[in-house]
Amino acid sequence: FHIGEREEKCIIEDLPSDTLVFGNYKVQRWDIHKHDFLESAPGLGMYVTVSTPSGEVLLSKLYGPQGTFSFTSYLSGEHIICFQSNSTRLLAIAGSKLRLHLDIRVGEHFLDESAVQAKEKVDEVNVRLEHLIEQIQHVSKEQDYEREREEKFRKTSEETNSNILWWAIVQTLMLISVGIWQIKSLRDFFIAKKLV
Repeated sequence: FHIGEREEKCIIEDLPSDTLVFGNYKVQRWDIHKHDFLESAPGLGMYVTVSTPSGEVLLSKLYGPQGTFSFTSYLSGEHIICFQSNSTRLLAIAGSKLRLHLDIRVGEHFLDESAVQAKEKVDEVNVRLEHLIEQIQHVSKEQDYEREREEKFRKTSEETNSNILWWAIVQTLMLISVGIWQIKSLRDFFIAKKLV
């Protein structure tokens, strides 16, 4: 996506608790002479800030023009991931656009290739099995989180339906009481004018 040099852009990731999140990004700067996005100039970096659903900051760090960040969610819900460049250029300068390439992977544990090569006794089947077990655990966490969300939604729906029922009963009672009052008032009016 595109972003201004001093603008902050945020994305929202809905995550279950205890989930590992990796993010890779690369920033390119707009060159007004070549009319194209070029590799970033030295010194340009990105502030990456991650906030929990309760507003607590999990990660706030300055990275270079390209980098990798990671965090683990300990609360389930919508986590906000924000990016802002550390540019000191003025907003008035033309062509102050940046292009941000972003890749976010949720629930993946990347295998450290150097560690795998250092352990000559670890065979490929064992590594794949560990990776599959991690994926199964991630799917299980996702299902538990979706069950929690479904239960909250069901409770909210039941409360709303209950409130609607009571509001309908109150409206009906009000209409009946207004109707009775109107009939009584009209009857008293006719008796007072001796029309009945």
